[in-house]
Amino acid sequence: MTLPNGLTAADARQAAAHAYELDRRHVFHSWSAQAQLTPMTITAAQGCYVWDGDGNRLLDFSSQMVNTNIGHQHPKVVAAVREQAAKLCTVAPQHVNDARSEAARLIAERTPGELDKIFFTNGGADAVEHAVRMARLHTGRYKVLARYRSYHGGTETAINLTGDPRRWPNDHGNSGVVHFFGPFLYRSQFHASTESEEAERALAHLEQTIAFEGPGTIAALVLESIPGTAGIMVPPPGYMAGVRALCDKYGIVFIADEVMSGFGRTGKWFAIEHFDGVLPDLVTFAKGVNSGYVPLGGVAIGPAIAASFDDRPYPGGLTYSGHPLATAAAVATITAMRDERIVENAADIGDRILGPGLRELAERHPSIGDVRGTGVFWALELVRDRRTREPLAPYGGTSAAISETVAAAKAAGLLLFVNFNRLHVVPPCVIGEAEAKEGLAILDQVLTIADGHVD
Repeated sequence: MTLPNGLTAADARQAAAHAYELDRRHVFHSWSAQAQLTPMTITAAQGCYVWDGDGNRLLDFSSQMVNTNIGHQHPKVVAAVREQAAKLCTVAPQHVNDARSEAARLIAERTPGELDKIFFTNGGADAVEHAVRMARLHTGRYKVLARYRSYHGGTETAINLTGDPRRWPNDHGNSGVVHFFGPFLYRSQFHASTESEEAERALAHLEQTIAFEGPGTIAALVLESIPGTAGIMVPPPGYMAGVRALCDKYGIVFIADEVMSGFGRTGKWFAIEHFDGVLPDLVTFAKGVNSGYVPLGGVAIGPAIAASFDDRPYPGGLTYSGHPLATAAAVATITAMRDERIVENAADIGDRILGPGLRELAERHPSIGDVRGTGVFWALELVRDRRTREPLAPYGGTSAAISETVAAAKAAGLLLFVNFNRLHVVPPCVIGEAEAKEGLAILDQVLTIADGHVD
């Protein structure tokens, strides 16, 4: 057997064994206790599949870090990186380069409203860092509001904005961040029984938080348009419009974090488009902008904030801001997504296959407490008891039930994205009907393991 990268299975196994040995000797992994790791080696990838170090093919329902929106090894993006490397590998960010200019144009065309200025970063976390810096300088205020059950990145400001347990070891309470509860009807903090009640009460809570913190002290509110790692909780109707209205009322900059939800993931170019007429002041992006082929992120900036820096320098920058290889990959990715109607495919697969298929699984498997999502952005909330909604793994941790289910999925050829008690179904936006059904069939098979842990 020959893998997509041309290696024979035997050569791939030998290369994987060598890579694994060096990894365990020298590589320091993120978010992990180093001595407890047995990471999977990936030796090849193509489309919606990856091959592990033993030569097994796995359907990638994780999109790696929910970022390979265009799939693995898309030939147009690979060719664009190769061609750019032959032409101009790197250039300092103060100089114009055509790849960066064209990427900025294509992104600005797709962002909502008049977010026409693009500041490029190396990834999502530093995009969030710079968006907050812009808001603080624009308003002259310091505090930033962010919701619990969120993830905004691993750098200093971004991790403090984050509303999940990864923040705790890095949070010393002096970052200027104030957290609030966002809407999440399945686990409502507001004793709501309908989406309209949840939206109304969540907005009342947010306005009370603003009042108690002092509106004149708050620079920005950072909100994932649809939270990703924290659980893919699609905001109820009216909530995002209400957030926009509160930000307008109190002069607060509204930052929409689209790092995970942007560039086709939800079936639209940006998830904020699901909420008609809601226009943020800043949008952060990364991941899907070029499907992670070369690290890239950025901030799309509205006219009022951009004007703040017309006659005073913006105090921030990066050596690799708008790197030619990364932005060439973005140009190729966005162009291919447009020409091949990949965003439309994500919406169609979500509407016809993933949404109905996951809801059918919920009818058969008592371990599924809730199904949430849109496009190719879905989560299964696994519970021990549907009545009490006790999660199958604790908040901030895992369990034997989850570990066994995920291991069985991998053995059956399915790679999942997992967080606490949730299985996230987040395949590439290019996934076809047959591949989506293949993944659902494997899920149907392995969820019987989770069912065995239901009380």
